[in-house]
Amino acid sequence: MNLIDISHIQEARARLQGVIAHHPLAFAPRISKAANAQVFLKKENLQLTGAFKIRGAYNKLATLKERDEREGSNLLAQGVICASAGNHAQGVAYSAQCFKTKAVIVMPENTPLLKVSGTKAMGAEVVLVGNNYDESYAHALKLAKERNLTFIHPFADTEVMAGQGSIALEMMEEQELDVVVVPAGGGGLISGIASAYKALSPKTKIIGVNAKGADALMRSFKAREILNSQSVRTIADGIAVRDVNEGVFERILAGVDDMVEVDEEEIASAILFLLESQKLVVEGAGAVSVAALLHHKLNLNPALKVGAILSGGNIDVTMLNMIIERGLFKSDRKMKLEVVLIDKPGSLQNLTNILTKVGANIVQINYDRTPTSLEYGDVLITMALEIKGKEHKEAVLRSLLEWGYRFSEVV
Repeated sequence: MNLIDISHIQEARARLQGVIAHHPLAFAPRISKAANAQVFLKKENLQLTGAFKIRGAYNKLATLKERDEREGSNLLAQGVICASAGNHAQGVAYSAQCFKTKAVIVMPENTPLLKVSGTKAMGAEVVLVGNNYDESYAHALKLAKERNLTFIHPFADTEVMAGQGSIALEMMEEQELDVVVVPAGGGGLISGIASAYKALSPKTKIIGVNAKGADALMRSFKAREILNSQSVRTIADGIAVRDVNEGVFERILAGVDDMVEVDEEEIASAILFLLESQKLVVEGAGAVSVAALLHHKLNLNPALKVGAILSGGNIDVTMLNMIIERGLFKSDRKMKLEVVLIDKPGSLQNLTNILTKVGANIVQINYDRTPTSLEYGDVLITMALEIKGKEHKEAVLRSLLEWGYRFSEVV
C-alpha cells in the first residue's frame, strides 16, 4: 500500500485551521545534552483535548460532512462511534460537538479516570468494555451495527492519518530536521508523519518508538511480517495496542526507517524528566520519544537536529503521583528505613534527634511490635525520610551505624 498522498495531508491541515492549537517546535537544551543531539519538542500534549488525536478525528468528521453534502448521505448525522484508550475518544467527542452529532465511545475498563471524565464532559456516551484497546474495538464494531453509527477508527483510516500528518507540515516549516522520533502504537500517527516527510523531505529519518509491554508493531517491523501479541501491559496506555493492522503496517514499512522500544522504567523516568526539566505534563505514550532519546536508543551526534513528538498529556494523577514518588527514591531524594529499637520511653526520641542532627526530614513513620522476627521487648520502626542526594544519604546511614542501630534500607 502506498503512503498517504501529500494532497490529503495538506487538505486536512486546511480543515484544521482555527480548530487545533499550533505550538511551535521548542528547543530543549537539557534533553539535547542528555541525548547528544539538538532536540526540538513538538508539544501535542498542549492541544485542547490534551493530545494530537483531535487532528485526525476532526478531519475524519469533516470529510464525512463533506460527503453527506455531496452525496446526500447521512453518515455524520446518525452519530459516530469509536474505540479508544482515551485520546482518540476525546478527539472524536470534541469533533462531534463541533458538528452537532452524537458520539458513543467504547473504552477499556482500565482507562484512566481523567480520560473517561474528559470524554464525558464533551457530551459523549462512554461505554467501558474490555481489558485493552482490541477488546474495546470488537465491542465498538458490534455497537456500530446495532445502533447504525459510523465507526471512526483511531488509526487505520486514511483521513485520520492525514489529519495526524498535519503535524509534520508544521514541523517542516520551522526546522529542517535530520530525525523525527514518533510514538507508535496502532501506527496512525507515524504513518501520517512518515507520509508527509517522505513526500516533502525524504532525507529526514522517521523513527518509531514502541513500549516494551506492547511491542507488536516493533517486532513486526523488524521481522517484516505481522506478529501480534497475546497481551499488552504498559503505563503508556495510549500506545497499548495488541494487534497490528495490515494496512497501517504496509504504510509503516514504506515510510518508517527504524523502530526502537523503551521499557516501563525508561518511560517513567522520561515523564519525570519532562515534568522537572521542561515543566511539561506528558503521559506515558507521549513520553516514549523522549525516553528513547534519554536512554540512547538511537545513534545520534551533536550535529543532528532531532524532532521529538510529545503526543499527549492526559496522564492519570494517581499514576503521576506514583511515578514522582518512585523517582524521588531512585534519585536519592527520599529513602525508607527499617530500624529496630528497644521498646521503652525515649528510644524513638533518641532516634529522631540523631536524624535531626544529620538533616533528614521524617515524612512518614510506623511503629510495629508484631513481627515474629523481633526479640521480645523490641519494636520495628519503618520511616520514610526526605534527603538531599546520594552524599546526604550516605551520611544518614553512617550516623546510624556510628550510634549502633540495627537497621536496613527498604528498596
